[in-house]
Amino acid sequence: MRRSFETRLNRRAVIGGIGFGGLAASFPAWAAGSVKLPLPGGPDERQLTTAFPGKGEMILQRTHPPLLETPFEVFDQGVFTPNDRFFVRWHWASIPTEIDADAFRLKVHGAVERELSLSLNDIAELPRFEIAAVNQCSGNSRGLFEPRVPGAQWANGAMGNALWTGVKLKDVLDKAGVKSDAVQVRFDGLDAPVVDEAPDFKKSLDVAHAQDGEVMIAYAMNGEQLPILHGFPLRLIVPGWFSTYWMKMLSDIEVLDKPDENYWMKTAYRIPDTPGANVKPGEKGFPTVPINSMVPRSFLTNLKAGQRVAAGSPIALRGIALGGDCGVKSVEFSSDGGKNWFPTQLGKDEGLYSFRRFDGSLPSLAAGSVEVKVRCTNTKGVVQPDAAVWNPGGFMRNPIETVAITVA
Repeated sequence: MRRSFETRLNRRAVIGGIGFGGLAASFPAWAAGSVKLPLPGGPDERQLTTAFPGKGEMILQRTHPPLLETPFEVFDQGVFTPNDRFFVRWHWASIPTEIDADAFRLKVHGAVERELSLSLNDIAELPRFEIAAVNQCSGNSRGLFEPRVPGAQWANGAMGNALWTGVKLKDVLDKAGVKSDAVQVRFDGLDAPVVDEAPDFKKSLDVAHAQDGEVMIAYAMNGEQLPILHGFPLRLIVPGWFSTYWMKMLSDIEVLDKPDENYWMKTAYRIPDTPGANVKPGEKGFPTVPINSMVPRSFLTNLKAGQRVAAGSPIALRGIALGGDCGVKSVEFSSDGGKNWFPTQLGKDEGLYSFRRFDGSLPSLAAGSVEVKVRCTNTKGVVQPDAAVWNPGGFMRNPIETVAITVA
């Protein structure tokens, strides 16, 4: 088993050499059509592409660095998002395209008793750990904000659910011996700024969070070796938290004896310290905190806006929900503007941080326009709000979703 794992690592190092270089050669024949997203601030048309290594058809939001959105119909295919259709988001365009798995080392240093330089085989010797968890971009659905805010104009497809396999971060930190005065743990990857003046992308977690036994270092995704676009050879997984903390190509772990004040913690990825991270457009001077845990969301996956359904017959409903930083307690739907809500049947529970499937049925409806609403309540009792939040970062959107259909 161990031998097979090592063989796959070495082979991937060679395949990784394909990297992103092939894109230039394939342009302009890389477009696979286009799609219109429901972005109120526009522009709403995006190219579809199959040109990125290891990827099926994706919505192209940006080429350098790669920002690829999952077409929403993919989420109707199952609770786990296929690796080749899983969204991609990098911060810097300087991404290694070839990694020598044998030479790779994960450095652990700072406020520790023993500095470590771990090979991939060293990591594979630690106890194996698996967890299902949704990876969601902090700016997922930013393109739906009104008024419009700057940044990547995602629709709802900058998220995905996977079964992650690797080792607990706690086991790595215990091996190094975290000192008693440590307060945070900072993570860095192999990608780099494209200009010298730009800040290296680093993120930090409080020591207690880093040692909670759920935060992990993954080397596999949905039963396959971690793809290069998703952070080969190692990726930090922070279940229940937005993906800005999920460091790809993880190469450096630094235990800090004081709070991290690097740009990506002190300035970027901060949300209003207000209920729901909500402020009024144009409001200034509000306190902020680093973005952190996710919030409950739910989506219908088998109905599209404007879809025509037959009058006089029940209408099947199905979709996905996530509780955020805990499990899904219930999902309900309404077809009368939210006056009455009806329960759905929840599917298999894959874990607190996974998508949860749900199924329901609308009764026979008369001809006309109908708006179907869906909302999730998580196991902490938090319910999706009626109205969308607004903040200048375009973060934390999670209102009750509405799909308008035509009954004819």
